[in-house]
Amino acid sequence: MEYKNLPDIRGWAALRAVVEKGSVSAAAHALNVGQPAVTKRLRTLEECYGLALTERVGGRLRLTAAGEKVYLLAVQTLDRQLSLRRELNEMARGKTSLHLDVTIAIGEHFLPKFLLEFAELYPQYRIDSRLVYGRQSENNLASGLTDLALLERPPEHPDLMVQKWMDDELLLVCGMNHPLAEEDMIPITMLLDLSYVLREPGAASRRDLEEALDAIGFNALDVVLEVGGTDALVDVLIPGRHVSFLPRFAVIKDIEAGRLHHIKVSGFRIMRTLWIARHRNNIDHPVADALISIIRNEQSPVI
Repeated sequence: MEYKNLPDIRGWAALRAVVEKGSVSAAAHALNVGQPAVTKRLRTLEECYGLALTERVGGRLRLTAAGEKVYLLAVQTLDRQLSLRRELNEMARGKTSLHLDVTIAIGEHFLPKFLLEFAELYPQYRIDSRLVYGRQSENNLASGLTDLALLERPPEHPDLMVQKWMDDELLLVCGMNHPLAEEDMIPITMLLDLSYVLREPGAASRRDLEEALDAIGFNALDVVLEVGGTDALVDVLIPGRHVSFLPRFAVIKDIEAGRLHHIKVSGFRIMRTLWIARHRNNIDHPVADALISIIRNEQSPVI
């Protein structure tokens, strides 16, 4: 095997920082070094590969075709390095911390309760949590950056395993001042006549809705506004001019409190499942098992 002229990991870090921060000066600040050091590391990296990795176009620095390939390798290698360092630290002291990813809707409505109960029952453990899109979480799990994820859609990566957590449904809801607030059920064709406020493209509930609509040949809803969180979306709905499809777990309390109205649609329901996911190679994790024991006690809200 050839081990001569290997790239310096600091060169990969410099390239990644320049790409993700947008400039050499911002990269230098992020890496806590001077701009000449970043430039030197990039130049050394280019010498190692024998090709230019960046070029200036219109006064801006961008990756060349070779740079794109090296950048992808740098991201993968640096992420794995961080994961390995964490694994080795845990080997030295035992697994006492958990890196947890949750989708935004799950995070808004379940995470605070889970974390409070966990802290009370397992003070010897620590959870580091973050709100992410499901696809990002899948990448994090596959690369080892995340130990456990709570998702609204099952991951597709072959190295990830899932277990069912909770049944859910996307409900059509409106504010109490909406004309449909007095209607118990509407015909499916009326869906095309309504004005919608929805989660942003890429959100799990939005993808589930689009797939369900495609299955019945509906693909042209009147979407007047997109909102990046279910709590904020509910606030938009309450005045009563628009409707939305939202997870049952996210709106059940507002429906019971009379702030929102559930509109049933004849012959149309969007059933789905919430999932717990982790890597097949990371099954033996006491912190994850402790959190899962709490999560699985959460019951599906019933209407």
